[in-house]
Amino acid sequence: MAEIKAKILFVDDDNFLRKVYQAELGEKGYEVILAADGQEGLEKAQISDPDLIILDMIMPQKNGFEVLTELQNNPATKNIPVIILSNLGQKDDIKKGLDLGAVDYLVKDNITLVTITDKISQYLNSKTMSKQAKNGNGQVVK
Repeated sequence: MAEIKAKILFVDDDNFLRKVYQAELGEKGYEVILAADGQEGLEKAQISDPDLIILDMIMPQKNGFEVLTELQNNPATKNIPVIILSNLGQKDDIKKGLDLGAVDYLVKDNITLVTITDKISQYLNSKTMSKQAKNGNGQVVK
C-alpha cells in the first residue's frame, strides 16, 4: 500500500521562494500546493484540504492576517495548522499572527530552510494526527 504524502499549501507572492520550497519539500516527500496571493491561498485551502499551511503576511489580494482570520472562521479550514513565514518580525505582528491562530511565527531573515523543514515535520507529526481523527463536526473519522 502506498504511503499517503502530507499536503502542504505554501502561500507566498515571491515566485522564487515558492519554487525553492516546492523543490525542497518535494524532496522531503511532501505534496506541495502553491498559491501566489492570499485569495488564491484561501481557495486552495478549501479545495485541497492541506495538512499544513505555510503563510506569508505581506501579499496582494489578501494579506496573511486576513487569510488567517478567514481560515479560522471557516469550519472546513479552522483545524489546519498554519505556520507564518514572513518578513514582518515586530513583536506586535508576531503576537497578532499567533492570536489569530497560527501555530508558529517564523521570520524569514532569522531562519534557515533546514529549520523550517524541521518545524514542518514537527507540526505535521503532532497536528495531523488530531486533524485526521476528527471531521468538521468534531466526530472521529475511521
